Parts: sequence; structure tokens; C-alpha cells
Amino acid sequence: MRCNDVKRVAYFFLDGTLDATRQKDFSKHLGLCPDCEARTTIHRRIRLFLKKRLARLSAPARLKQRLTRSLRAFAD
Repeated sequence: MRCNDVKRVAYFFLDGTLDATRQKDFSKHLGLCPDCEARTTIHRRIRLFLKKRLARLSAPARLKQRLTRSLRAFAD
């Protein structure tokens, strides 16, 4: 795997959606390329930061009810 390949599939690697062979190649490249390792580490940290800060919130029940009524009224 080359640096350009790593840049292209880094998010898939971090999501865990690469197939086993590509994931192994990706990890191997990171062990050989300090630049790609640093870039991937930065992406990983950003993702963790965002996950912590942007917790999923649910809309209040009243808002859901109002939206549902509005959508039903619009559909009629």
C-alpha cells in the first residue's frame, strides 16, 4: 500500500470497514511510514473528540409530536 492509498482509505480503516487484507496492508504501511502514522493518529483523535463532544441527542417528545402533526397536515 502506498501513501496515496492510505489517504484514500484512512476513514474506512478507522471505521473498521476495510476487508481483512487491506486492513493488514494499511497497518503494515503505518508501521513503515511515520507521516501516514501521524496523519492517521490525528484523524483518530479528531474522531474520538467529536464522538465525545457530539453525543447523540434525541429531540424532545413535544417537538416530535408537533413535527408529526405538521407532516400529517401537509400530507393531507
